[in-house]
Order: sequence, then C-alpha cells, then structure tokens
Amino acid sequence: YFHFCDDSVTMCVGTASSSKKSSKETDAIDELFNQYANTHSHVIDPEGIENLCSSLKVSHTDVRILMLAWKMKAERQGYFTLVEWRRALREFKVDTISKLKKALRALKEEVRTPSNFADFYAYAFRYCLTEEKQKNIDIETICQLLDMVLGSTFRAQVDYFVDYLKIQNDYKVINMDQWMGFYRFCSEISFPDMSNYDVELAWPLILDNFYEWMREKQA
Repeated sequence: YFHFCDDSVTMCVGTASSSKKSSKETDAIDELFNQYANTHSHVIDPEGIENLCSSLKVSHTDVRILMLAWKMKAERQGYFTLVEWRRALREFKVDTISKLKKALRALKEEVRTPSNFADFYAYAFRYCLTEEKQKNIDIETICQLLDMVLGSTFRAQVDYFVDYLKIQNDYKVINMDQWMGFYRFCSEISFPDMSNYDVELAWPLILDNFYEWMREKQA
C-alpha cells in the first residue's frame, strides 16, 4: 500500500468538521482511483482507462474522455496519476462512477464556452505529443483528432480540410501553430464561400494552400 502525499491535502482550512468531510471525500476519490490504477505503477494506465470507460459506458475514443483528461491536466497520454485524478474529481465534487457519468455530461457543456474550448483544443494537440521534445503530429492522427474535437461544431470545415490533408503532399506533420490556425479559420471565416479570407493576413501557409484548393474545387 502506498500513501500518496499531495501538498494541497496537508493544508488545513476551515473548521475541523469541514476538514473531516474533505478528508472523507478524498478517501472516497482515492478508493475510486485505486479500482482502476495499476497495482505496481500506482497510476491509471491504458488498461485502467479502458476499464474506466467500460464502467462509464463510453468508448475510449469518446471526446468526453479527452475532456476528462483536460480537466485533470493529465500530462501523459493514456495515463492518469492520483494527483491529476483528485484535481478533476474534487472540482466535479464526485466520488462515484454514477456521479462521474453525470459530471461528464455537464463537462461537455462547460467545454463548449469559447474560452474553455480554445484551451481544450490546444490541450488536445499537446496531449498527443507522446515523445520527449516532439513538436509535430502526423497527418493521420491529426485527421482523427480534428474529427473528434471539432467535428460536431464545424462539420463541413473539418470534412473538407481532412480531405485536403489526405491528398496534399507538402505536409507530413502538423505543428501547434497550424493546428490553432485551423480553429481560428473555423471560428472567423465564412464557409464554404470564404469571402472574408485574406491571404495577406498572417495565416499559416497550409491554410493559404487549403483556401486555394477550395477555390479550385468551387471554380
């Protein structure tokens, strides 16, 4: 048995009864974590996440699992530490799977607000950087990620951009600037006419190329 120490837990605030209550909540949150954590590494690993998804009755590719990772500020794809787990579940005020299910539904709405969504969208890219010092993501992964993260909000833009990414030969990988540029494109540019797109502005070159490709298709 390992006792995980989190500095924030040792700070006693308020009355004895409230600290007892928060201690009880932490115990329940930790117990839930231990149901899914690997007994050797003491983290929830990919197998643990599969089991968690099964309990939540969601696919491991469901965008809500990525949103949960965002809420935890999880640093490593496919792994949740106890500190990360506590961070999210305390904020949700949940300590059971049934409560977490409800929290995930509410989380989807929370992420939809523009400021939260921009942060979540940037996080989704960083979360997929699985190697040390990695700065780019391959086109195939980007296409899947765009579909998961932006597909429900900007379906047409994502479909056309994914088609373009698959047929073009100039780019094998996408960087953060290009990734964020596409979100800005979706948010600011009227589609499909793109009448307010200005190639003179500082768009990533890949979006200028996408714009030209779309114009040729529409000609």
